[in-house]
Amino acid sequence: MSTPTQFRDGEIAGVIVRPLKQHRDHRGWLAEIFRQDELPAEYLPVMSYVSMTLPGVTRGPHEHVTQTDLFAFVGPGTFRVVLWDARPDSPTFGVRQVVIAGRDQPAVVIVPPGVVHAYRNISQEEGLVFNAPNRLYAGWGRKEPVDEIRHEDRPDQLYRMDE
Repeated sequence: MSTPTQFRDGEIAGVIVRPLKQHRDHRGWLAEIFRQDELPAEYLPVMSYVSMTLPGVTRGPHEHVTQTDLFAFVGPGTFRVVLWDARPDSPTFGVRQVVIAGRDQPAVVIVPPGVVHAYRNISQEEGLVFNAPNRLYAGWGRKEPVDEIRHEDRPDQLYRMDE
């Protein structure tokens, strides 16, 4: 498998970043995270979960072989999301994309297989992230290997959040 030696900034083919439109009224707001009629069939979720990340904490970098992640960054925290295209057959191989999303800029970020990704809570408050991947974690009945290649503990770490 070929890996770039450095990355250039830009948009990554297959990654979808969509601002969330908030519908506000006297009770608060509502935002549609996904609709079946607006997503390519291969990205349709099969499960969902929510995670809380403390201020200053990074999750990732990691990638999936077959799974697509559909993240929704809605607040209360704000996140710096970094994606690296490590797919040798991609037209954007070697591109790094940075997205700021959360309370002030709620957004959905769809990450296809082979795109390395990480996010850091850059705010002073806890941040919630919703994910609706298109594969079951550990497969049906949690009896299969987890589709995840983790990079955060590698000594030759190529995927850095601060560069």
